[in-house]
Amino acid sequence: MTANFTRTRRKRMQRRPCPFTAAGWKEIDYKDVDTLRRFITERGKILPRRVTGVSAHFQRKLTTAIKQARYIALLPFVSDN
Repeated sequence: MTANFTRTRRKRMQRRPCPFTAAGWKEIDYKDVDTLRRFITERGKILPRRVTGVSAHFQRKLTTAIKQARYIALLPFVSDN
């Protein structure tokens, strides 16, 4: 018994450009809380690259900036709930 399997082609998803690279940023400032809040959840977790579309270079800088902002109490470590 042989079964005919139809092969489906997966569409290769194009990677969207990094929002920081597209905007021409060189550094991420830990004092820019509005920008940092776009990359954390309501619970205070840092969003992964696959969700945000940030490059590896800027993801490392973003993580460092978020941690610095948490340390000096510009951002909360956890949510209020």
